[in-house]
Amino acid sequence: MEAGGTKSKSDLARERLVPLSEGERPAVVTICAAIAAAAALANVAAAIVLIADGESKAAAPAAFATIMVIVAVGLWRLRYVAVVGFQAILAVVLALTSLRLVLADSLGTALIDLAIVAVAGALFWLMVKAMARIQMPEQRRR
Repeated sequence: MEAGGTKSKSDLARERLVPLSEGERPAVVTICAAIAAAAALANVAAAIVLIADGESKAAAPAAFATIMVIVAVGLWRLRYVAVVGFQAILAVVLALTSLRLVLADSLGTALIDLAIVAVAGALFWLMVKAMARIQMPEQRRR
């Protein structure tokens, strides 16, 4: 509470949050789990292609695929740490793509980068409320 006994905007927002019902899954978390799974599959495919071509650089996509599988499973199981981890990945994507957008040398590249920033930014923002709702039961047990 702020001085004078009035509640802050943060306190009011927390009071309005509704805990997840049994079996409820926020849509944004499901979407992010699907994106993580798709990224894992794409990186497995990249690793297979690199191995088939005799390249020795297959470890990076294989490692990233492993991370994405762990994140996808964690998101599917509504694990708070997986949501935070995926948000960290989104933050990196946002930062790097924003820098790439500034340096874009064609309209096509700029539009693709802008679309990535828009989607990643929207997912990041929507995950904040989902993250708070996932964490709520733990806060209430204390």
